[in-house]
Amino acid sequence: MQKPEFTITVYTENQIGLLNRIAIIFSRRKINIESLNTSPSEIDSVHRFTIVINETEDVVRKLCRQIEKQVDVLKAYYNTNDEIIWQELALYKVPTAIIAEKVKVERLLREYGARAVAIRTDYIVFETSGHQEEIEGLVGALEPFGLIEFVRSARVAIIKDSKGFHEKLKEFESEEPGAGLIENEFLDQQDEVFTM
Repeated sequence: MQKPEFTITVYTENQIGLLNRIAIIFSRRKINIESLNTSPSEIDSVHRFTIVINETEDVVRKLCRQIEKQVDVLKAYYNTNDEIIWQELALYKVPTAIIAEKVKVERLLREYGARAVAIRTDYIVFETSGHQEEIEGLVGALEPFGLIEFVRSARVAIIKDSKGFHEKLKEFESEEPGAGLIENEFLDQQDEVFTM
């Protein structure tokens, strides 16, 4: 049975080695990462990892908890495809002669919303964005016409029902210290008593 697809969004501080530590969490559990994108977020000095995997929700929930235990990780969320708006970017290199000779190819590119980003005498590079199925559909359609090269980016995604991490971070910062913090202070005092 095919496992469902989940997108994990991780907000982190931008620290050297963090990507490796996060990747190890997946490799230890023998979970294949389908797509991985890292970029700055809307908050200065906070980065965002977007990770796509096929796994059960229970496993994904545990993964997020494990990821959040990393020192430089602020928060990790997971969502189904229905809960996010997402896109991927793709580049296609096609022989210039084919485009010039075959009107059918030009129509095909327009149908998929592709636009030229580089034109040379020997090839043209087209760019399009969309979901994986659309991007791979254009690959299949261009192959008979001499597709030279193809590359697809990792997923970028925004959570639909969210105020955004920036607002959640503000809420977190404005909260008074909770009982957990007081309890920890009490335990620290007890430790001091035992060490005297």
